[in-house]
Amino acid sequence: MSDRYESTNIMTLGKDDSLHQQVLASFPLCDVTEDDLTQNPQFCKLLATLTQHVDKTGLTVPLKTELDKVEQKLQNQKRQWLRSESLYRGLQEMIQNHCVRKHRATVPPDQSMFYETLQRCLLVAKCVRQLDPSSNTNQDQPPVLALTPQQVMELMPADKNVQRMKPALPRQLEKHLKEKCLSLLSYYQPEWENESESLKTNKLLHLSALLDKEKRGAETLKEACRENTVLLQRQTQLYLSELIKCIQFLQSLILDHRLKIQTDLDRKKLDYFEGKCELVLQKIKTEMVKLQLDTYTVDAISAHRKIRGRLESELRASKEEKQAVELKLSSFKILGREFEALADEYCRIRQEIDMKKWALKELSHYNEK
Repeated sequence: MSDRYESTNIMTLGKDDSLHQQVLASFPLCDVTEDDLTQNPQFCKLLATLTQHVDKTGLTVPLKTELDKVEQKLQNQKRQWLRSESLYRGLQEMIQNHCVRKHRATVPPDQSMFYETLQRCLLVAKCVRQLDPSSNTNQDQPPVLALTPQQVMELMPADKNVQRMKPALPRQLEKHLKEKCLSLLSYYQPEWENESESLKTNKLLHLSALLDKEKRGAETLKEACRENTVLLQRQTQLYLSELIKCIQFLQSLILDHRLKIQTDLDRKKLDYFEGKCELVLQKIKTEMVKLQLDTYTVDAISAHRKIRGRLESELRASKEEKQAVELKLSSFKILGREFEALADEYCRIRQEIDMKKWALKELSHYNEK
């Protein structure tokens, strides 16, 4: 029965849109992709079933309801605290403005008495609140400075001054708050500063709605920015993984290309050495013919000596080339089957060098005769 109920919920969940998209939308904080859900269908079904019991943050429905109630209670308490705190700070600002005006110009005595009475009442009330122990405080502990709230209340100003201050306090507070609101309006829209007071008062009534609208817009932009940040992180990870794959592919491609080019270069060098050896051998044969024609002349003897020295130098050069080729051939052993062809080529070059040695030996024997 429960399996049938869960399957019905899953089918209902994926009726309007694909099941994968519904699951991803229901769990935005879960780092799961559509490929993960495709490769793990049972896990996808589990998440689809959980969407009936938890919200987007992962809380269960009863816990979310209780949390909403607690948050609502907390918001009410914050609202009450902010109301009293705003009132207290407004009264403090009124007292500070009066002190500034008193230093700049002469203030009427009744106005000075009003603000002095207000300041003293606020100070006494603050001290009484600090001295009043809360329900979590031990009642037996000694009071601060051995004072009691009743003793501090004795410092209140005279009753006639308090009774004179109370009727004027709401008007003065309203006037101060209105000035603050108008200054806020001028800061928010500087072009309204030169408008009439009635028009600014009318526009001030719509200021809270405008601020709430901008606040919601800012929160929407913040949420979009957070989503874009998560999307950017995922795209960055995907980009880095693809970049690593491309780098590995390029490395393998460069290595294969280098091996092929190196083989071609070595083959061209061997062809060059072969041609050079053949050219030297041809020169030896030509010089031997010349020596046979000039055997009985002094010029032929001197030419013979020069040719002998040149041939010896070329032989030394050929030996050096032979050593270089031997070193190169030793590095070709890693090529496998291609090494046999290179070895045959090496034998052929070695035979040609032996032939040159034989020609030089015959030439030396002929010179001795």
